[in-house]
Amino acid sequence: MPHALLIKFPGTNCDVETSRALEAAGFTAEVLPISQLAPASLEKVHLVVFSGGFSYGDYVMSGRISQLITKHKLGDRLKQFVADGGYVLGICNGFQILTQLDLLPRGSLIHNTTGRFICRWVPLKKNSTTSPYLKLLPDNFELPVAHAEGRFVGETGDAEKYVKDGHGALLYGKDINGSTAQIAGLQDDTGRVFGLMPHPERFIVKDTHYDPDWSSAERGWGYYLFKGVAEALAA
Repeated sequence: MPHALLIKFPGTNCDVETSRALEAAGFTAEVLPISQLAPASLEKVHLVVFSGGFSYGDYVMSGRISQLITKHKLGDRLKQFVADGGYVLGICNGFQILTQLDLLPRGSLIHNTTGRFICRWVPLKKNSTTSPYLKLLPDNFELPVAHAEGRFVGETGDAEKYVKDGHGALLYGKDINGSTAQIAGLQDDTGRVFGLMPHPERFIVKDTHYDPDWSSAERGWGYYLFKGVAEALAA
């Protein structure tokens, strides 16, 4: 059974839901406070998860302090973990952290064009046929978002290039927050590192959908994201 390690910072608030979602999809899961994190923590781990929330209150910028402390604690161990075949997932605040750890294509997540916190369900489009995180999901689906700094920006032309070459693996079905090329999620060259702004852990069972008659799948779409990784690790 694959094992997932969820790194918890002060202000992380989605680790319990994410842990439950992983266990439902076939993982064993452990939540580890950042104070206990060390290079040896990644031994016998298959998936490292940076959950959503407001790590360190987003007082400097979203994910910045978490990135600095993770780098201090692990050095290059996380990059070596990926090179050795490990998987890394960043959700919302975790996505922000991953972009700053240089584990994803270059770019930043900044304030929404509205200048407001957005909390709503959004349409999404799959833009990768190879991502293990997306392989069990249909071409079009929906998940909830909850962020103030979720607008993806990059150097001129980068976002469009990511969409064309598949690094921009997940797109919004319409303009939600001003993200360039409507990017909602990125993957690295290996496909094993994935970051997204929507919250899959909030839609694991059908009953959490806003429509009580929703019946598009046996389970919530988020379940299939975690299940896809579990299947990839079991292959």
